[in-house]
Amino acid sequence: MSQKLARTALIYDFDGTLARGNLQERSFIPSIGMENQSFWDEVKARTKAHDADEILMYMHVMLEKARIRNLPITKDQLRSCGKDAQLFDGLKDGAWFERINDHARDRGLALEHYIVSSGIHEMIAGCPIYDQFKGVFASKFIYENDTALWPGVGINYTSKTQYLFRINKGIENHWDNDSINAYMPEEERPIPFSRMIFFGDGETDVPAMKMITYKGGHSVAVYDDKRTDKDLDKIHRLISDGRVEFVAPGDYLEKSQLDIIVKGLIGRIARRNGYRPPIKSGQPRVAETAQQ
Repeated sequence: MSQKLARTALIYDFDGTLARGNLQERSFIPSIGMENQSFWDEVKARTKAHDADEILMYMHVMLEKARIRNLPITKDQLRSCGKDAQLFDGLKDGAWFERINDHARDRGLALEHYIVSSGIHEMIAGCPIYDQFKGVFASKFIYENDTALWPGVGINYTSKTQYLFRINKGIENHWDNDSINAYMPEEERPIPFSRMIFFGDGETDVPAMKMITYKGGHSVAVYDDKRTDKDLDKIHRLISDGRVEFVAPGDYLEKSQLDIIVKGLIGRIARRNGYRPPIKSGQPRVAETAQQ
């Protein structure tokens, strides 16, 4: 009887991690007659002036600016923004997911891919790779007749950690607070933190990266090799501050640096889970101890 595969999660931020830039900047912000920088500058100024949450504020500003121009925000419009996502190499055709899933399966692990993002859920839903994810936790509007009325979910820097616990406990929604707060023995949790890898691109992912690492999982900082020196300085600080374990360019092609790192981490998780590589003919067996 074959051994049951151990559920293992690869959890990604979206903007800057799976794609260059962010989805709002590619089509939505130009559609409301604003420059990207002026939009974000206004969001930050109003966030400070109202002592508010920046994620909820940018969603509010989206609604306000669209209403002024008599351009209601609809689900279809937001999904269309996702179609233009500048996905990093190796992602659009699904090759990354197939290759990494096969690599894990050969080592006794069943990979599940998740997104935890401050971006807009419907924009992500419009991306070509949306179907590759078992779950997408992202900011959401409340809709009436498919038209956005008000922010329903805003996922900020620290609330991302809540969704790591939801994945850990097998809770696949935003609303179930009873289950997220209820005690569940570690051995009964579907995906332990030690079988998680989190991918992020900067300071907004620090709490999630730090918590995953503290809990025995792994964190990888992904960066755009076209980013400015100022952006790369943030990556340098993640390393020097001990916030992240590994860093790699956003290249998901086979044999890339990221491919090598993730396959190595999958191997490490598999060994902790009892996997041992096959012994080649003629080689003596070497005693191995699973690293804890």
